Amino acid sequence: MNCQLAIQCLPKVANHKDLVRIVDEVISYIDSTGLSYLVGPFETTVEGDLDDLMDVIKFSQIKAIKAGASSVSTYIKLVYSEKDHILTSDEKISKYNK
Repeated sequence: MNCQLAIQCLPKVANHKDLVRIVDEVISYIDSTGLSYLVGPFETTVEGDLDDLMDVIKFSQIKAIKAGASSVSTYIKLVYSEKDHILTSDEKISKYNK
């Protein structure tokens, strides 16, 4: 792993039920990638290689549109290092999850 992504997809839809359904489909897509991920209340954190995470960003947009959103706003935070160790989600938060 040389990269960590925090991604928040906000599909434009008419109601909360559709919003949750589409976000669930995006998370299901992320799960299907086999990458390590952690779902939070505002964003999902995904760990992997830079190219794989760029695909997650791209295909999350496509998945949301195909699921019925008229548009999607996505907010991302990305940490990348070619050589240095990137802290995993577990390394960052495990001390708080007792």
